[in-house]
Amino acid sequence: MKLQFLGAARQVTGSRYYLQVNGARLMVDCGMFQERDSLDRNWEPSPVRPDRIDAVLLTHAHVDHCGLLPKLVAEGFRGKIFTTPATTDLADIVLRDAAKIQEEDAAFKQKRHRKEGRRGRHPVKPLFTDREVQRTLPLFRSVDYRRPFEIAEGLTASFHDAGHILGSAMIELNVRENGASRRIVFSGDVGQWDKPIIRDPAVFTQADYVVMESTYGIRVHENFTNVESRLAQIVEETVVAGGNVVIPTFAIERAQELIYHLGNLINQRRVPDVPVYLDSPMASEVTGVFLRHKDCFDEEAWRRISEGDAPLRFPGLRMVQSTEESKAINRLDTPAVIMATSGMCTAGRIKHHLTHNITRPESTLLFVGYQATGTLGRQILGKPPEVRIFGRLWPLRARVEHLDGFSGHADCPGLMRWLGSLKEPPRMLFLTHGEEESALGLSRKIKDEKGWETLVPHYQQTVELE
Repeated sequence: MKLQFLGAARQVTGSRYYLQVNGARLMVDCGMFQERDSLDRNWEPSPVRPDRIDAVLLTHAHVDHCGLLPKLVAEGFRGKIFTTPATTDLADIVLRDAAKIQEEDAAFKQKRHRKEGRRGRHPVKPLFTDREVQRTLPLFRSVDYRRPFEIAEGLTASFHDAGHILGSAMIELNVRENGASRRIVFSGDVGQWDKPIIRDPAVFTQADYVVMESTYGIRVHENFTNVESRLAQIVEETVVAGGNVVIPTFAIERAQELIYHLGNLINQRRVPDVPVYLDSPMASEVTGVFLRHKDCFDEEAWRRISEGDAPLRFPGLRMVQSTEESKAINRLDTPAVIMATSGMCTAGRIKHHLTHNITRPESTLLFVGYQATGTLGRQILGKPPEVRIFGRLWPLRARVEHLDGFSGHADCPGLMRWLGSLKEPPRMLFLTHGEEESALGLSRKIKDEKGWETLVPHYQQTVELE
């Protein structure tokens, strides 16, 4: 058995693992790179021949896990893409939206470069288009949680709740070869316990090899109750100042979780009754997917539903669809809460809302998700005097806040809790999907406290599994 790390190695994005086992060739995830210094990897040919890959196992529908699937298909992949039913529906939306953004960004850059008489760092063409997406979607095969399915002789897989976003999964692979058996677990993105809407992460009592994320490997999240109170405080203070609360959000889960909590706060009169805009056609569509997959909801969400509450709707919520509606938000002269994608400010409508609010001291730029190194969101969090958006420098005068308690990722205690369910140490624990400092820090903690063998792989590193 061989395992190669083709992404999310000493970095957060670009999740992609290549596993050769029992004569089968599998790819776990096929995500887009979003860190600025790794963007070139999106354009490089697949490190392994796509036509030789038998199947892809997809943990969830975030673009850094599924965003390169259309490119893989364009390069020759013809196998099946296995994932959960909710992820199948979400990936349809995410990939179509990613293609649209690719095409729009390419057209915008072409226009700007012609005007400025210069060339950019990356090709001025879409990474893929809707045409490639339409060739990709028929390859999806939905499999329910906890139902084993055979990939090849002696190789079965099953999906388990990851607690990260709707439909997110951990992958359990059981391998039988020459009379011996091995279990390999890919954690995907491990969610937090006791978060709203979706179920808590599953745990495992035994695994021979574990590939685990480490996004917040050396961090401790704020207490979630305090986070909701801080959200209420930030909204109230910004509204009193006469500004807007601008929230870059991920279309899947974070947007719905914010709707859930803002609705609570408004209904409880803990914040002023101001309009709340979800300016993302994709996020609006995703919210519809949530309502179709209530089977993924946790007990608290079902309790609210049974009491007649609509946890993902409230009177002041406006779902923005058209570009003209989006532009109209920035012509308002009264305070509002504006949620828009993308969550790391790398593309989409959020960049336009930033340009209209970043110079206003009365407005607040509120980050509620992870901001990868090199992204615009990470730059703003550093509070520099100026920030470049759309090729122009903007003075940063707005208030900048960060609430990491809303993160969909477990923190260090959460990851240690997840590992604590294993009754015996695995033969090897691989730490991925985290910046180098985070992954190495968590590795040291696990070695010190548990004495386990760990490895923080490098990009394209290959390891032999016994």
